[in-house]
Amino acid sequence: MTDAGDDLRAAVRAATIRLAEAGVPSPEADAVALAAHLMKVSVADVRKAMVLGAAAPAAYERLVAERAARVPLQHLTGRAGFRGLELKVGPGVFVPRPETEFVAGLAIEAALALEAPIVVDLCTGSGAIALAVADEVPAATVYAVELGRDAHAWAERNVADTGLAVRLRQGDATDAFPELDGTVDIVASNPPYIPLGMVPLDPEVRDHDPELALYGGSEDGLAIPLAVARRAAQLLHAGGLLVMEHADSQGVSLPRALERTGEWVDITDHDDLTGRPRATTARRA
Repeated sequence: MTDAGDDLRAAVRAATIRLAEAGVPSPEADAVALAAHLMKVSVADVRKAMVLGAAAPAAYERLVAERAARVPLQHLTGRAGFRGLELKVGPGVFVPRPETEFVAGLAIEAALALEAPIVVDLCTGSGAIALAVADEVPAATVYAVELGRDAHAWAERNVADTGLAVRLRQGDATDAFPELDGTVDIVASNPPYIPLGMVPLDPEVRDHDPELALYGGSEDGLAIPLAVARRAAQLLHAGGLLVMEHADSQGVSLPRALERTGEWVDITDHDDLTGRPRATTARRA
């Protein structure tokens, strides 16, 4: 590695090699993103500075070392992009990922078809889905709930920073918003769904995402998702829509489990942009 004052291009090149050796999936992009964070400029500006022979920023080697230890990039920069938003994230909250952007898109598409939809995000985490709906569907009234104290604090900060109208509460998704029973148009959720005993391979997830946001409470990972779906059924009016993220191994089991409850019709599973099963939608019977 190099120290502050050394050539930025050489520093990024060395960082890319170090991150690749550590198994980071996108080493060059992460190396540039860390430099952009420290320099307080865009990624495009970093690439331009590399050509112009700028110096590497102070503390760059330290941040690269932390990323090589598989601390999430988003924890090091303090932010995560989500659709058109930039959210604050860090220890104690699940880092929103592209898969959930797809799930949010299903809810947003449905909400845009309604005049003044009421949308509830159960297990909101950083507030990602709720904030995306509020941002892209200005006519929507959006509610969100998060159980984890740390995660709720991050969501609270994101609501304040974005200025978007999300009515956020801390509490259990399985009994949230009783005053809304039978009135909601859309419930969206990215609940914990990893089967018990199935430890994530990625260190960023395994070692840094809160367990409360990961594990689905049963061997098949569906105990918590189905409990959340039961609450969604109470919140939704007849014909209201549930949008629920799931593991790629649950594209058959979750729809079948919802069908067995007798509370849902028009149950459909959706592949994400990588072609993997990612979300189930269903209408309240």
